[in-house]
Amino acid sequence: MTDDDISKLKKRFAELAERAERSFIYQETRFLDQAEQSVLLSMRLPIPITLYGGFDNAERRIACFGAEEIMGYAYEPPIVCVNIRPKGARFAEELTHRDFLGSLMGLGFTRDVLGDIVVHNGEGWLFCLGTAAPVIIEELVKVRHTCVICSEGVMPQDAVSLGETRSFTVPSERLDALISAVYKLSRDESKKLCEKGLVYVNSRLCLKAGSTPEAGDMVSVRGHGRFRFLRIENETRKGRLRVLAEVF
Repeated sequence: MTDDDISKLKKRFAELAERAERSFIYQETRFLDQAEQSVLLSMRLPIPITLYGGFDNAERRIACFGAEEIMGYAYEPPIVCVNIRPKGARFAEELTHRDFLGSLMGLGFTRDVLGDIVVHNGEGWLFCLGTAAPVIIEELVKVRHTCVICSEGVMPQDAVSLGETRSFTVPSERLDALISAVYKLSRDESKKLCEKGLVYVNSRLCLKAGSTPEAGDMVSVRGHGRFRFLRIENETRKGRLRVLAEVF
């Protein structure tokens, strides 16, 4: 994002926060990507903010401005899960995230209306704004050359990886050292990922390769994946650290 993009985004977030505080009515954004969430989380606003993506660890999320103790009523995120499944599984192509997204964009939807798309057992599970769901269910009839049927549904629990807990030995708990160990990169490569703005910690942009994540922090590395730093297990005889991370 350019400085002008960031400035406009901050202005919009500030307006939503002010409106929520003044009206006692929840205000919300459309789906935000990691960079947009990072801008939001860097701001000091006069009202609580909560991010929703439809399921735990979703990357694309909407922001809600307000809280029940302030507004006096509970908030219901306007997110619907749409199941996209082949009419005939036997003759269906092997569809990817890109295939589903391309077909949805082909219907004229902008990316901020669409949340995460999870591909599981040949089917797509799309999280989208409730206003878009009826149109998608009605009009999305084909993904690539495969005819599909769409309906509201509940994504199976096993559709999203719970992560694999793995042990790594690192020279320190610096962010670049952890990234290097998890993705088998050199320290220089890991450092450059941070400097290029490709690393997020709990949806906050992290440009400092030498920063130290806390236990439970979720680290997202564009082009590589995500992992949750769990804890330091112990120190080896050679002074290195054995750490645990949950890799997605």
